[in-house]
Amino acid sequence: MTSLDPTATPNQPAAESRSAGHLIVDSLVAHGVERAYVVPGESYLDVLDGLHNSSVETVVCRHEGGAAYMAEAEGKLNQLPGIAMVTRGPGAANAHVGLHTAWQDSTPMVLFVGLIPFEHRDREAFQEFEPKAWFESGAKRVMVLDHPERASEIVAEAMFAAMSGRPGPVVVGLPEDVLREQVHAPVHPIIPVATGGMTVTDWKALKDALLEAERPLFVFGGNDWSTEGAETFSTWLEEHHLAAAAEWRCEGLVPFSSPSYVGPIGYGRPKPTFDLLEETDLLVFVGTVPGDVITNGFDIRQNWDQKNFIITMDPSLRGRSGPVTHQIVSKPDTFVRDLVLMDLPVKPEWTAFTERMRAEQEAFAAPKEASTDNQPATMDAMMAHLVASLPLDSMVTFGAGEHTNWAHRYFPTEFYGSMISTRNGSMGYSVPSGVAASLNFPDRLVVTVAGDGEFLMNGQELATATQYGATPLVIVMDNQEYGTIRTHQERSYPHRISGTQLTNPDFALMAQAFGGYGARVETNDQIADALAESLRVIREEGRFALIHLVVQQRAKAY
Repeated sequence: MTSLDPTATPNQPAAESRSAGHLIVDSLVAHGVERAYVVPGESYLDVLDGLHNSSVETVVCRHEGGAAYMAEAEGKLNQLPGIAMVTRGPGAANAHVGLHTAWQDSTPMVLFVGLIPFEHRDREAFQEFEPKAWFESGAKRVMVLDHPERASEIVAEAMFAAMSGRPGPVVVGLPEDVLREQVHAPVHPIIPVATGGMTVTDWKALKDALLEAERPLFVFGGNDWSTEGAETFSTWLEEHHLAAAAEWRCEGLVPFSSPSYVGPIGYGRPKPTFDLLEETDLLVFVGTVPGDVITNGFDIRQNWDQKNFIITMDPSLRGRSGPVTHQIVSKPDTFVRDLVLMDLPVKPEWTAFTERMRAEQEAFAAPKEASTDNQPATMDAMMAHLVASLPLDSMVTFGAGEHTNWAHRYFPTEFYGSMISTRNGSMGYSVPSGVAASLNFPDRLVVTVAGDGEFLMNGQELATATQYGATPLVIVMDNQEYGTIRTHQERSYPHRISGTQLTNPDFALMAQAFGGYGARVETNDQIADALAESLRVIREEGRFALIHLVVQQRAKAY
């Protein structure tokens, strides 16, 4: 296979010769990528070689699912897509779970997958698979580098596609022989992403709707904000005494302590916020849509005379349920830029509505008194001690399971990006996301809340934490079962527990084996000391810490 050598012009000197694999790395550097999460493979050795002397930190993970989760979490934490690299066949299959998370959570992410040599294609070569057939239903784009001179162009296209419109995952296939080809192509310029914004018609329609409303509610969500945009949005809400609720697992965009924050809307929501969707006379969704979780399975807020404004860059409104009064095609930050120009009077009805719902939220989120008795350990007692010990800029990560309910309810999320989780309910996310958050924000306390079933899906990434100096505090709630599934089981098949029970190892000893601090806690009076020592180890020794919280299991009923 030959490569192009474009003719130099007075304004564009001939590019230096380099391999397509090295050009991919140079293009990632040009886009500002700081790290890539990888599981190595012989299929993309030339890219690994390009990373060797680059400014991109190569984070070597223990499983492709962990690498993909870390990249997805990084996409939530930053303005740029998270980057994962895996090998063909089995490696690509293992990484698929992270793609599904990025697709449903609207997270910008690029997955680079090494492929068999171009010349071996369609001959059932070792670990051969068809990337477009595998990934196209759950990725924004799937591209294969068949022409080495296009290596940088494809990186630019992939980064653009991941960030444009509704963000999401992109897959780039890299045939190993194409990567080694020498090319004289320059680094492709960054492709700017359109951010939309309110038209005059949009602006007037929203202003009129707000002025007519007595109980307006903003619902915020998505991963497409900046810290500045979130802060400006919160300030505007507070100035106008307007209420705002969080999409499921998007808490922190409006601070936990804000007088405008009235709670989460999602699975496990308190009844006051459950009722909110029907009670409000105007809903304004910013960065998200009224999907099945928010609407309780496409059940709430379905009357066509109800007013819903939806602000998203996705013109297709994928995942939307219920009536649409007006769509504004805009990224959240650009929408907020235009929103703050809207000087509205503070209506007494707004103040009364917001204060009532805020009082409900404060009562719901107040931690229970920290228990010091020697009764069996509880998550209520753990959260009471934890919340009292948290710095203001703390972050929390978690995956899926009943253990997440305590983090949703009590963890004080005070800024955008302080809660990193999965809205597709993917298990195994807690530890990888905690590692990624700690690497991105090494000066902040990152708390990872995991369940016993979830922890063993990717707990081995604590080895990655030790290798790269990540220092999350991991709390493993061990109730010896897949708790969420048992709850559903008890509801549908009472007294017939099947397929949900677990026998677990000592997670504290596992943490020590991985190079961290581990404490096993079985009673409430052990929590304070274990927590204090964990925080000391993180702060003074620079190691991760894990608390194995053994809680009572519900009585078995067979």
